[in-house]
Amino acid sequence: MNLSMQFDAVSEDLPGHKWLERWNRSWPEYRQWFIQRGGDNGPSKEACEAALTEHMPELLPTWKSLCRLAGNDELAARFLSTWCPPSYLGGCSLAALSAQGETHLVRNYDLSPQLNEGLLLRSEWTGTAVMGMSEFLWGLSDGINQHGLSVALAYGGSRQTGEGFGITTILRYLLETCSTVQQCVKVLHRVPSHMAYNLMLADDSGDNASIEMKPGGGISVMIDSVATNHQLDATAPEKAAFTKTFERFEHLKAIVESGIEPAALADEFLKAPLFQYHYSESLGTLFTADYNLIAKSLNLRWLDGQWQQSLTDFKEQSRPVSFMAGAGSDNYSSATQWIAPTAQAAQPYHWLGQLESIEPYAADKTAFLSWMNEARAGRADWATFSNAFTHDSY
Repeated sequence: MNLSMQFDAVSEDLPGHKWLERWNRSWPEYRQWFIQRGGDNGPSKEACEAALTEHMPELLPTWKSLCRLAGNDELAARFLSTWCPPSYLGGCSLAALSAQGETHLVRNYDLSPQLNEGLLLRSEWTGTAVMGMSEFLWGLSDGINQHGLSVALAYGGSRQTGEGFGITTILRYLLETCSTVQQCVKVLHRVPSHMAYNLMLADDSGDNASIEMKPGGGISVMIDSVATNHQLDATAPEKAAFTKTFERFEHLKAIVESGIEPAALADEFLKAPLFQYHYSESLGTLFTADYNLIAKSLNLRWLDGQWQQSLTDFKEQSRPVSFMAGAGSDNYSSATQWIAPTAQAAQPYHWLGQLESIEPYAADKTAFLSWMNEARAGRADWATFSNAFTHDSY
């Protein structure tokens, strides 16, 4: 089963027609997701604005500008605030390494190709140059700013929620207002996250920190400069065997402690077990982001190519990327050298029978059964699946 998506690199200093074009393209599906996940029953626009004013006042003018571009729609404003949003999950592996005057922060982003925006955005919304991978149309899954500060997130392994902001908006806030890791840590102590997430922070001084964000507020600063999809003081993470979160963590820890040079760290993320192939099950590696904090640059990598971008030499461009679900997932040597997947006989949708048992847990059983019928006919729309079965993301 082949899946594909398009990655776009876009530069726009202040929210304008480029952001609006993206909004018009993406909002209908985001709106459906927001409503089906209960977002229309969440906090009012006034409550969302009050939360931004209290916790992240520097972002308030940008939020209002985005709301105006979105037509001052109340539901859109609540969605954009990400205050107490619906739950959303993902995979990911993170590591930061500094040595011999070099510092790199590297991440793998693991999800379904149909559930990612594929947008690398360079902006100066609050006067600070920021470049990163977009989430929820103004938040970030990872990025870097002009001060040489880089941040990235990974799902923390728990579905528990609390009163707080969507983590992607928090990452945007860090890069808009902070210049060092220690400044970020102070911010994270006071700005609550609505779910458990693991963050990796690094700056061009060589400082780095791995942070566990707790639902509803509170953080733990960890010893190791690596993170995957579990937290050390929490209950067993979701689907740990499938996501290989413990295996990836130990593998990453060994790599960082091996004496590897920071510039070579990203090569290891393109190999198993860090690189994942379960695209049709919402757990495939969509990209590897390698942030060079001294150069203030990003090398966005795929198995068959890469983009070199920097804050001072940013190039607008587009690139289609194809993914092969399941290929090569266990096809690697004991030395973890990636081997190109061999051709296999197509067995589309052989996994559908395994999904029938999860129907009782679907938020919308009618929509889920309709999706199953479409999938059996060869039309497996994973965006619709995510809306119908809200807890089958990783």
